Amino acid sequence: MRAGRLGLIVLLVAGASAADAQTRLGADIESGLPWHVAALQGASWSLVCRFKPVTYEASTYNKEAWANRIAETGRGSKGGRLPSDNGSCTVTKTGGRGAVAIAMIKNGESQVAVTTDPARPAAVGFF
Repeated sequence: MRAGRLGLIVLLVAGASAADAQTRLGADIESGLPWHVAALQGASWSLVCRFKPVTYEASTYNKEAWANRIAETGRGSKGGRLPSDNGSCTVTKTGGRGAVAIAMIKNGESQVAVTTDPARPAAVGFF
């Protein structure tokens, strides 16, 4: 019985420290690294970006939403920002004839990757 209680306390403390390690952003979820996808000749794509866990205000009723990735799909060009100053993004071509590129910038340094093959995603990142 005592070992069970001790295990529960250790589990609760470990969970609390992981939650405290998250960055709290409030409603400003696009304050980090900029990313941009460019797709030529009508190419379509899917994007997955991963970053350090953050909590943010998703709505008036949900003030502690949690995230460590974003996923988007599209056609043509689109840009946005990650919620933190580190992360990585991978873009996969899903259709069309043209190439698909992903770019990120941090402190004046840029990374760009291009793909024309749906089986070979392009990836960039800063950590």
